Amino acid sequence: MNWELLLWVLVLCLLRFLRADGDLTLLWAEWQGRRPEWELTDMVVWVTGASSGIGEELAYQLSKLGVSLVLSARRVHELERVKRRCLENGNLKEKDILVLPLDLTDTGSHEAATKAVLQEFGRIDILVNNGGMSQRSLCMDTSLDVYRKLIELNYLGTVSLTKCVLPHMIERKQGKIVTVNSILGIISVPLSIGYCASKHALRGFFNGLRTELATYPGIIVSNICPGPVQSNIVENSLAGEVTKTIGNNGDQSHKMTTSRCVRLMLISMANDLKEVWISEQPFLLVTYLWQYIWGRKGLRTLRVVWMQTLLILKSLRQNMTEKSTCTFQATGGRNGKHENSNLLMLLNNQRLICDFTF
Repeated sequence: MNWELLLWVLVLCLLRFLRADGDLTLLWAEWQGRRPEWELTDMVVWVTGASSGIGEELAYQLSKLGVSLVLSARRVHELERVKRRCLENGNLKEKDILVLPLDLTDTGSHEAATKAVLQEFGRIDILVNNGGMSQRSLCMDTSLDVYRKLIELNYLGTVSLTKCVLPHMIERKQGKIVTVNSILGIISVPLSIGYCASKHALRGFFNGLRTELATYPGIIVSNICPGPVQSNIVENSLAGEVTKTIGNNGDQSHKMTTSRCVRLMLISMANDLKEVWISEQPFLLVTYLWQYIWGRKGLRTLRVVWMQTLLILKSLRQNMTEKSTCTFQATGGRNGKHENSNLLMLLNNQRLICDFTF
């Protein structure tokens, strides 16, 4: 009876995981953890990249929690639009929101921006590093300037702003540094290798920073890693040149809604989670496989197994080819179609086999 109960529990867990849109620690925190409505009220939150996408939705949901908001991005008119909607739909007053234009690549302005926030609100409780840009082009078709801009914007700009805010948090011995990374900061995919590189760099930096701040347990460093989310990130992605962008988002029906992504982010912030993965299936499963199997010793094992499978298929194809030839010759070319010709065609499909190699 106990074994049957255990089996049912495992089946239920598997079914729950197949419907999961976040890693197991995050989903447990959503179920049993602290609520953002309890933990984030009255905090001063600085959000970069607040003019669209995840940053915009984050501003809207934070405005309902009664926080003081600092909204930063390059497009001032878009920030003003976000501010107006926060005031209309949230629980904030005019004095609770500061629109602070900021260019992450202009690192010389970050110190002055930090001082402006401190002068306005007196403290910074949470810094949300959300600003950034993606890329969609093959390596051979991409200018080096594109990679340079991605590193300067996504990585160095974020590091620079964090370094400006960090002394204030160390002085107070508390604060949260939340960086919106990406699933592509864990795995890597073609057409976005410059973006992947910048996100890998961010993950490495903030994981290292967390260890440096071990003597300040009140300062929490969190990496938020979303998968595909409905936003304008693809539309604004760089193409092969820094002057070219993709220009459209394409079909986004398969992507997670921005509101759900941000809700899980707030739960992570309320529960001080160090790293969370926010994505629907099958992207979440791929991330788990990459992190715990493909990226470790299991990768070598899988490669060996797959190469052995390829050798077996090659041997089978060779034997079937020889048998088909003998049958054809024995019949004098009449009715010589081998009964397994469909399988032979499948085995001859080199592209099909290669698509599953590592």
